[in-house]
Amino acid sequence: METHKSTQLLEEDEVFHLVVSLKKAPVGPRKDKLIRIAIPHPLWTAEGAEVCLFVKDHKGEGHKAAKQRLAKLLKNGGVAKVVGLSKLRTKYESHEAKRQLCGAYDLFLADERIIPSLPKLIGKAFFKKKKQPVPVDMRAADFSKQVQAALAATYMTPPQGTCVSVRVARSSMEQQQIVENAMAALRGVVGNIPKKWGNVQAVYLKTSESVSLPVYQVLPEEPTKIAAQQQEEQDSQ
Repeated sequence: METHKSTQLLEEDEVFHLVVSLKKAPVGPRKDKLIRIAIPHPLWTAEGAEVCLFVKDHKGEGHKAAKQRLAKLLKNGGVAKVVGLSKLRTKYESHEAKRQLCGAYDLFLADERIIPSLPKLIGKAFFKKKKQPVPVDMRAADFSKQVQAALAATYMTPPQGTCVSVRVARSSMEQQQIVENAMAALRGVVGNIPKKWGNVQAVYLKTSESVSLPVYQVLPEEPTKIAAQQQEEQDSQ
């Protein structure tokens, strides 16, 4: 009798990150708004995700209203905790509290009306871990679909330097699913950087704890340029 062999790559379920190295950093004002990238195989499900939702604390638009809407979704849409702005200002005021909150959940959602207020309240830890809250419209009739769509995608922060990192898969997925997610995410990232593939230096795949595995790299052009420059100097003498 044959035994089924798992194609899981790692013993523990870890998140794979696709890292795209750029030749030149984009020029322009800083942008922190997340860019949604569709992937064929969701990273999270309502049953397995740990999601935190940030909401307003005004005129019934806080915890109670949010929980009532979430109760209509399967497993509350994966939302395990609802945090209002007032609690975010008080209970999570210290850097350590913010860091612990950031590490406690897989994904953060937020009422789109409070997105401008969040950067100062959540601190740098969320931006370092690429866990900025995904905006959702709490007033929309399709709120449930927005939550499901948030779980079914990955997100890219517009690059400020020469590196872009996005979560693309989990090690518990089949190898083919990881490849398909990585390719879809790569197309999404390249489509949102200046000069597209012309600005890509290298592509890597890694986990939070592993070294980066190179999967694509552009050969350096400097030696050719230097040789051509030397020849021009010799011809001019």
